Amino acid sequence: MTHPPSPPSDRARRATMAALVLSMLLASLGTSIANIALPALAEAFAAPIHQVQWVVIAYLTGLTVSVVGVGRLGDRYGLARLHKLGLVVFTGASVLCGLAPGLWSLVAARAVQGVGAAFLMTLTLALMRQTAGDARVGRAMGLLGTVSALGTALGPSLGGAVLAAAGWRGVFLVQVPLAVLALGLSAAFLPRDGARDGAGDGGPGPGWRAVLDRAVLSHLAANGLVAAVMMTTLVVGPFFLGPGLGLAAAVVGLVMSVGPVVSIVTGVPSGRAVDAWGAGRILGLGLVLLAAGSFGLAVLSPLYGVAGYVAAIVVLTPGYQLFQAANNTAVMADVGADRRGVVSGLLGLSRNGGLIAGAWAMGAVFAFSAGTGDIGQATPADIAHGLRTTFLLAGGLMVAAMGLVFGRRRAG
Repeated sequence: MTHPPSPPSDRARRATMAALVLSMLLASLGTSIANIALPALAEAFAAPIHQVQWVVIAYLTGLTVSVVGVGRLGDRYGLARLHKLGLVVFTGASVLCGLAPGLWSLVAARAVQGVGAAFLMTLTLALMRQTAGDARVGRAMGLLGTVSALGTALGPSLGGAVLAAAGWRGVFLVQVPLAVLALGLSAAFLPRDGARDGAGDGGPGPGWRAVLDRAVLSHLAANGLVAAVMMTTLVVGPFFLGPGLGLAAAVVGLVMSVGPVVSIVTGVPSGRAVDAWGAGRILGLGLVLLAAGSFGLAVLSPLYGVAGYVAAIVVLTPGYQLFQAANNTAVMADVGADRRGVVSGLLGLSRNGGLIAGAWAMGAVFAFSAGTGDIGQATPADIAHGLRTTFLLAGGLMVAAMGLVFGRRRAG
């Protein structure tokens, strides 16, 4: 059992939230900041692109395989203590990335950085739930959603600026000062973990009992389906806008930035809506918008081109933020303090699994539907057909997610 510490002051609470926001920003930056440097890395190490891509894959792999274990360790040894350890790991790995003498040492350092990011993403979610209190938990989850979207969107532009000014090593070293700042704030203001009476000792502890809860499982499954659909927009969108509509690369990038911008704008309001109207209502609204946006991409994009694509994205993306704020709140609201770490890890695992499935399985559906093994040989009509089929399936997945969450409630 954890003995709760005394309530923190408003100043300490704000500083704690700043540390947690910085932690989420760092982990999100790490997922996208290196992509812009891949051509420079290929040149620097005289390596083919399929080898250089491991710089990105290693980070995602380290992040994905670690999230549940990290959550379990946080429950057992203390969320705050392990969060600080994660910042130390992330900081050290960032330094090693920037100093790497060769490609494979860089890949190894990125894998370690991904493990550090797993600490930050997973334990930040649990600590934010603990810091925010019951009345503001939705707003806190919405804030994390905004920061996550901001970090992912900021990565390529920040990485490009640093790459031009300081070369590829600077892309990794620029994260070090932010990590040191987050570590300093965490060390100074993050509440110390209370004494624990054998939490997490051998056997199937309380964290694993949460895994067997059908309510948690339904929310985790819906989380994975939603992540798969969002990744599908990132995989299919560039093909439709570029080869499909004949837009220049710069214009494709501009249109693709609409989604992240909408995510940044709608994240905190989504959390406030959860606090005001309840997680259940907002969860339903989010899934309805996700389904409508997916079907809109299937129908409006082939008919109206860029305008139809943007209109559908403007519907789909707020749905994603509403869903994230409500789903995370619904999962974390009733979880005991001794289970928050592992359940946070499971949320991260389901999200990452969905992202991978969206990139692989939905990408395969798109390529198959376009009717050619070489997407570069597909005609605009082929690409439009592939997009239509893929997002009709995506809309069906969102309907399935509604059944998972709300069908279980009716059954209960």
